[in-house]
Amino acid sequence: MPELPEVETVCRTLNQLVAGKTIASVSVSLPRIIRRPVEPEMFAAALAGQTIQSVERRGKFIRFVLDGLILVSHLRMEGRYGVYKKDEPVETHTHVVFHFTDDTELRYKDVRQFGTMDLFKPGEEWTMPPLNKLGLEPLDETFTLEAFRHRLAQRSTKLKPLLLDQSYIVGLGNIYVDEALFQAQLHPERTADSLKAAEWKRLYDAIRDTLSRAVQAGGSSIKSYVNGQGEMGMFQHSLLAYGRGGEPCTVCGTLLEKFVLGGRGTHICPKCQPKPRGAAAKKAGRQARPKGVYPKIH
Repeated sequence: MPELPEVETVCRTLNQLVAGKTIASVSVSLPRIIRRPVEPEMFAAALAGQTIQSVERRGKFIRFVLDGLILVSHLRMEGRYGVYKKDEPVETHTHVVFHFTDDTELRYKDVRQFGTMDLFKPGEEWTMPPLNKLGLEPLDETFTLEAFRHRLAQRSTKLKPLLLDQSYIVGLGNIYVDEALFQAQLHPERTADSLKAAEWKRLYDAIRDTLSRAVQAGGSSIKSYVNGQGEMGMFQHSLLAYGRGGEPCTVCGTLLEKFVLGGRGTHICPKCQPKPRGAAAKKAGRQARPKGVYPKIH
């Protein structure tokens, strides 16, 4: 599933490609992708004549700002947008097509068919699902260390599932949680209420640094992700933990391990990220930092 860096890259690309274009009509071949309004015909009729003002991101959601409507889209597992000329062949699994007045089209393709689209009146989208219960934006100026600790510090939940919970902090998925926890030297089974002040600072810095570098690299193309221009991201070449089970740690040389936590494949260095054990769980963060060079936090 595309995470914050990938969705941010898609939004930036689409802003360049479709902002200012006017929708002449909309074709929907898979009705269940349209959740609001329930009738795809109403969805298409409402969008006809609307001009796209901007394309923005909230968490992992894409927010199309139109003349008098807001379209909220989620790519789920493998959804993708692309801009084409109207006479270009339509690829298989293309389920929604926005036909523009300049003879170009914005096409939504989704092999897994899990993506969603919701249409709202301006302002209404913040008070209703799926955006109304989203948590902190980790690259926003409002995401301070104090706000981060206030939101999570009292939780007895393990760090990885907590960071994956979009109602606390948005945009983080399996890839970037593994990367941030590795950089912060924290085991994913540590609980939030066991962290000390210095550990909260390390985790906060690691989240912002990891996501910022990933956005700069255009995201990670692990499976099928490409941006609106069909280009792959490059951050997969900089991953230090995710997908590297059995390979040596870049810090200490210990072989990285992969295990399942909360149904998600999880990658750690057993030396750099010591596992909490019984009464020692709350003291795990006091262990000595292994020698080595960690990614620089900017």
